[in-house]
Amino acid sequence: MTMLFWLAVAALVLTVLSALDLFIGNRSVRPLAETSPELDADAPRVSIVIAARNEQRNLREALQSLLLLSYPNYELIAVNDRSEDDTGAILDQLAGRQNRLKVIHVDALPAGWLGKNHALWIGAKRATGELLLFTDADIVMEPSVLNRAVNFLESHLLDHLAATPSVRMPSTFLGMFGASFIIYFSLFSRPWKAKDPKSRCHIGIGAFNLLRASAYRQVGGHETIRLRPDDDIKLGKLIKKAQLRQDVTYAPDFLAVEWYATLGEAIRGLEKNAFAGADYSIPLVLTGVLFHLACSVWPFAAVFLTRGVTRGLYLVVVVLVLAMFADSARFHRARPWYALGYPLTSALFVFILVRTMTLNLLQGGIYWRGTFYPLEELKRNRI
Repeated sequence: MTMLFWLAVAALVLTVLSALDLFIGNRSVRPLAETSPELDADAPRVSIVIAARNEQRNLREALQSLLLLSYPNYELIAVNDRSEDDTGAILDQLAGRQNRLKVIHVDALPAGWLGKNHALWIGAKRATGELLLFTDADIVMEPSVLNRAVNFLESHLLDHLAATPSVRMPSTFLGMFGASFIIYFSLFSRPWKAKDPKSRCHIGIGAFNLLRASAYRQVGGHETIRLRPDDDIKLGKLIKKAQLRQDVTYAPDFLAVEWYATLGEAIRGLEKNAFAGADYSIPLVLTGVLFHLACSVWPFAAVFLTRGVTRGLYLVVVVLVLAMFADSARFHRARPWYALGYPLTSALFVFILVRTMTLNLLQGGIYWRGTFYPLEELKRNRI
């Protein structure tokens, strides 16, 4: 037997295991659409906290959607984090018309903090709600989403609930990449296991992290993760390590985000957290690279470059990968036929992983939104 044959066998085994995990896992996550928007009379007060830095492109639409939420008892706290565009002016203009909106302007970043984490920490300290909702400044929400999320959290006795958005992309290829990235993230983090107290898996999503203010204070809030570029999922890890209850819900009908506007923006945008998400581990990144090359890129070429039983094995891998993608897409409002671009988007993801790790190592840190964060300092904030 040739090495290509055994490589095909390994790829098939890994693909079957991954497909089963994703297939079963997706079906164990409860969609937010199944939760009623009808609230009890004593619904808890919610403080929505947003950090905004140079967000003028999508900020107005996002904030207006938040100001139209049907939830009866909430406040909206927006922190302008040293913006150099019209973000601050947009916030002040909206606050002048909406008493519910409170604006905080941050002019300087203290040493030892990432800008977003510091802004969210400042906003959380001003919050008066029993529940805190951390969301990004470009998330557009459907009016009933907070009603449903609070009901979900309360009915399942949770301390933390993360919700997934739908991803709006301006081009077909970016749409393919966004849908593929959901699969990469899901297989890596296994969010469906976050609710299992016996599992180390945890979840956090920047678009929608709802948690009890008491739980947030118990784990030290964003001060504990002040230098984590992957602050959203690490906030979830803090909750899980404290043995508090968390879960995830699929909410693409209620949350939407334009993730990246161009391919270049996507490549540069992931410089912040692609290496951090692997806890700055070179072996872990290289393992991920080899996995994607062996199971998501090479099999599509091998169907044409091999023959006999080996080709048959790779054909099965390709069919499984396409089926896995199409099945996953239905849970996230992505187009199933985007699966046709999966080998290209996987190759792009491999490039992003290698490029990000290399840049972080060569630069000795991360440049993010005009600020440089040394790698050694970032590594010390290990969670």
